[in-house]
Amino acid sequence: MLLGGEMKEQLNNFIENLKECKEISTYDEAATKQGIILQLLSILNWNTFNIDEVSPEYSVKGKRVDYSLRIQKDNKVFIEVKRIGEELSNHQEQLLEYSFQEGVELAILTNGITWWFYLPLQKGSWEQRRFYTIDIIQQETEEIVSKFIALLSKENISSGLAIQNAEEVYKSYKKQTILKETLPEAWKKIISDPDELLIELISETTEKLCGYKPSNEMVGNFIVKNKNRFLISIPTTIRKSPYKPTKVSLKLLPIKESYTGKSISNFYFRNKKYEVRSWKDFLIRLINILYELHSKDFKKVLSLKGRKRPYFTHNSNELRNPQKISRTNIFVETNLNADMIVKICFNLLSIFDYSNSDLRIDCY
Repeated sequence: MLLGGEMKEQLNNFIENLKECKEISTYDEAATKQGIILQLLSILNWNTFNIDEVSPEYSVKGKRVDYSLRIQKDNKVFIEVKRIGEELSNHQEQLLEYSFQEGVELAILTNGITWWFYLPLQKGSWEQRRFYTIDIIQQETEEIVSKFIALLSKENISSGLAIQNAEEVYKSYKKQTILKETLPEAWKKIISDPDELLIELISETTEKLCGYKPSNEMVGNFIVKNKNRFLISIPTTIRKSPYKPTKVSLKLLPIKESYTGKSISNFYFRNKKYEVRSWKDFLIRLINILYELHSKDFKKVLSLKGRKRPYFTHNSNELRNPQKISRTNIFVETNLNADMIVKICFNLLSIFDYSNSDLRIDCY
């Protein structure tokens, strides 16, 4: 059994090796299980050779979950594994239904690189029950190691500390979400109906700046006259009515070849070379380049939408793994496989009137 310091060291080395592994993109589901999942569980002190502890293909009412982590034959964690690069959102509902039926408090959906952690017994939609995401390629190793130990080590699962840690993360995330939603509403209320404290504060600050103190009436008139300039837009959130796009959406045009199982090393845009570490890095890099060239009409990217979800949006709650585009209030979906990322990139070229020949991708 690995102790704290030794576990951290081995887990750190394992994660670093995964980050550097070029063959990882070729893993199928079986290789993902053997090369990533079982090794990681072993480092976290789970006995992967004991089927009463790490139970493979665990049966739930005629269906199967890839792994059930058990303590004294009591199901503690369900883990569903997909191949590297597979879209996880297509599988979460089934996993969480199984977890809910069996009363399992912690569930994990992973493709080996991306890990989605859920509290299945919490209230809300399946999406709302996902409280944390680990991305082995994109996140810092120290943070990854810390969260794996806190949420998945055998000792923490057995003691119940893992669930406590998970609930703290969930509550913190929920609190931050509510605060972000409510602050614009609070500001709007203050500006729309200013009280005496705000008026007096503005009056005193004006006096300090110029030596003359305006009357409360003058300050009140100033606020009313400029109210619309002070107001900020309140984004649509999961607590409000669903977002309904009003603009015509563009369906993605197909690509000529598949990039599944391939890794990207660099790309050329208009004959200039850019080195990247991952498909996600490629997507973000090209988006930033296009923003530099087309900042005035960059909002055209909002027209690119999938069948159920947008790829670009002002509302991050509409995306599974949103990333804010630098110097904009637009978010882009990054939980995408290689083919989808390439498809989006070539469609971005079309939106801004470039030719496909302006972009070349080097893979291995």
